[in-house]
Amino acid sequence: MAAVGVLIDTDVFIDYFNTGRHASILEDPTRRIYYSIVTRKELLAKEGLRDSERQAIVETLRGFRLVPISRAIAGRYSRVRTSAPWLEREDALIAATAIEKRLRLFTGNWRHFRRIEGVRLYVG
Repeated sequence: MAAVGVLIDTDVFIDYFNTGRHASILEDPTRRIYYSIVTRKELLAKEGLRDSERQAIVETLRGFRLVPISRAIAGRYSRVRTSAPWLEREDALIAATAIEKRLRLFTGNWRHFRRIEGVRLYVG
């Protein structure tokens, strides 16, 4: 059976780091876990992080697959921003990444993404 590809939104990682929530999904070997460069930026730029916390985040993220911004994602981002101008820039980039990489998006902010054509939400 092929591994299921899932793009993890920042809020899911925050829950995971703070409470261990979603561990059954993030640590499941039958899932391929991806995250956007936007998520990495949002996690590491959080105000008030201690160096030890920042290092723990970096170390944990090494266990998952980083999706850099490609030309295809940048192009899709532009189309998402045009079709959903109410969506925050970071969320539009995450949506574009999920669409272009054909990954299901796991987020607690499903209301932000459910109206975006092409985004398939992951229900854990």
